[in-house]
Amino acid sequence: MLRRVRAELRQAADQMARRPELCCGAIALTCALILPITFTCGPVKNVVAAARTPVSFFPEEVPVVDLFLGQLDEADRLREDADVSVMFYYAPWCAHSITARRHIQHVALRLAQQVQFIAVNCWWHYGKCRKQKRFFQYPIIHVYYRSFGPIEYRAPVHSEYLESFIQRVSHPLTYLPTQKALHTFLNHKKQQGVVGYFEFDSSPQPAGYLVFLISALMALKRDHQGAVRFAVVTNQAVAEGVSLTEDESVYLHRRLNSSLVFPRAHRNLTAEAVCDWVYENRESVIHWIHPMGAKSYLLEAELLKGPALLTFLPHNPLQTNQLLTQVSEVALRYHSGCGPEGGVSGVWRCCWSLRVQANVWELCSRPSGMSSVCSVQELQAVLDLYSRHVGVSSASCGHVQNSYSPYSRYSACCRPLQKPERRPLLDDSITGLQCRTNKTLRFYLLDSELNWHLARRLGAPAAHSTLPFITIINLRDETHYLLNDTDSLERFIQNFSSPYSPLHRQLIGQDQQQHRSQSLIQEVTSHSFLHTVMDSQRDVLLLYYTGWCGFCTVLNHVFLRLAQLFRENSGVTVARVNVALNDLPWEFMVDHVPSILFFPRHRKQMSVKFPENTPATLPNLLRFILQHTSHAPLPGSAGEAGSKSLLEAELRVLQQEVSSLQRAREGLSHQLAVLWRENRHLTLQSHALESQNAELQAQSGRLETLYTEKTRQLSDTVQRLQELADASEELLKENSLLKVLLNALRETDRDTQTDR
Repeated sequence: MLRRVRAELRQAADQMARRPELCCGAIALTCALILPITFTCGPVKNVVAAARTPVSFFPEEVPVVDLFLGQLDEADRLREDADVSVMFYYAPWCAHSITARRHIQHVALRLAQQVQFIAVNCWWHYGKCRKQKRFFQYPIIHVYYRSFGPIEYRAPVHSEYLESFIQRVSHPLTYLPTQKALHTFLNHKKQQGVVGYFEFDSSPQPAGYLVFLISALMALKRDHQGAVRFAVVTNQAVAEGVSLTEDESVYLHRRLNSSLVFPRAHRNLTAEAVCDWVYENRESVIHWIHPMGAKSYLLEAELLKGPALLTFLPHNPLQTNQLLTQVSEVALRYHSGCGPEGGVSGVWRCCWSLRVQANVWELCSRPSGMSSVCSVQELQAVLDLYSRHVGVSSASCGHVQNSYSPYSRYSACCRPLQKPERRPLLDDSITGLQCRTNKTLRFYLLDSELNWHLARRLGAPAAHSTLPFITIINLRDETHYLLNDTDSLERFIQNFSSPYSPLHRQLIGQDQQQHRSQSLIQEVTSHSFLHTVMDSQRDVLLLYYTGWCGFCTVLNHVFLRLAQLFRENSGVTVARVNVALNDLPWEFMVDHVPSILFFPRHRKQMSVKFPENTPATLPNLLRFILQHTSHAPLPGSAGEAGSKSLLEAELRVLQQEVSSLQRAREGLSHQLAVLWRENRHLTLQSHALESQNAELQAQSGRLETLYTEKTRQLSDTVQRLQELADASEELLKENSLLKVLLNALRETDRDTQTDR
């Protein structure tokens, strides 16, 4: 075996020596095979280009430390050295971060002396911020007060809102040196006040003061709007104004209920306990809503709680807003007590309105028990006892004793409710209205500069106005009402709270200018519905549809043909209304689409619905119109004869159209038959061609096999011929050698003979 291999190698070497071109070709072929195998089977290389090194996100002239390489350690060091610091985590590609950059720059230029602003690129994958933080959105703003934090900022990223929030964090407590400052602080109409009394004689900062400070910061962490304000009193004489006599006492001022003092006998004075106690007992009169993004569910979640009064007004947190003060005052009086003297809520817990002769009287009671729930049985008992013992003939108060009642004693008062002669700016009859109605309103405020697109969808004008836009939304009843320019907010709330409200439901629809076209089918909107459909001189056939309804689209050509038939008849109107874009009065709504209603002239109250089990075809719709139309002569016709002749002409036109359709159907059937036969013939030809193709492919396979075999045989023959050529060459060499030897022998013999 080895001999054979050696012989073959020797033979190959000899051939390459004789033919150098074969050697070069073999070497080139080997390299061409080895290189692709090496690149294909080798380790995979990263073909993604390396990320560019980030650059500074903020300009150099802005007092913001921009750590664009994500140096989180440097950010923590800077934060520890500052009293108040703002951390702005951003991504350079984020559009929200780019938009917020301008507002951060504006605030930083204003507060650079008091606050340390730090910006960190949390998207750079080599940075420490990207490795440690797990943010799901950008930008993220954290505010730190010394070692307390982070306090996440969740309000709109606008310079005014951000600056106001940073100032509240910078000054979480308000110092009240005098009784006047205390009175002003507690009588704030928009925010509730918490007052802490601490004596600073023993130490510069008592432990209770530090706890109160942290509780104020925790309140900002829980409520970024700062609905509850915290203040500190160090003078005992000032503290006695809110009945605080002991050191480290906390007082919660409530405008609607009796104020409270932190129960230190039952709860420990810790920051968490104080903050929880404040938010458990605070009063929520009016709320700010800041929907973030186009898909926010915040407003919907609030509307699901009940009827809501939404006030859109321009708001700047850094300035005093007179409109906001007026709305807050109305909301406060709406939620205030129901007593006849306008006292504090919690004194008069139950109120009832009743009619005596020509006047309406209000009866309010205060049970002696601790329950604050007003039941119907309790009101009935108070009414019976008061009318029997005291009498409802004049405004008076009295005490009622009833041994059979579970309540031992009632305090009741009665007063007449007078209707105001003119609309005042602030109507006192709204005071305590929450206690006298089942439609309790929740008050909400929205910044019109940021949420005017929501106001537009509720019926606000297209042009933004500095005046407030006020609406009441009752999601359960699917209604909402708008405050007009001639009415006051108090009267608007009273009308809504009335059992038979005189308010009219606001209908939101498309602009009539968009549908002023020459179409045969008249497009009806919310504004033109009553004018078009309730026209007593015309019969109206109305189609209710929506853009997403496929069945409604099918009916378009039927209604178009129907409108063409009644084009010359001015007494019938073919119309349609998109109920998805146009609100209609409840009495004209339908439960599904498509729906067809017919409103006959002179009898609009007798509208008829097209039967749902009947196909909406042109003959059926004509029969439906003729059946329910008014019997008055059609305009432009000579009485009943003219009407009859017109209908006969229309029927003849329909018969001709039906005949033409039948002929067209027959022609189409003939064409379909021809096409079917041609298709069948083509199918047979296709099968024949496929079989021939299969045979050709089989023959091609056999020829390829034969070609391969012949090629192999030819290669073997060439190899054998080469071997024969080599053998012949060897024989020629041996023959030449033999000839040389023979000649040499002959010469030798000749020389030998010569010597002899």
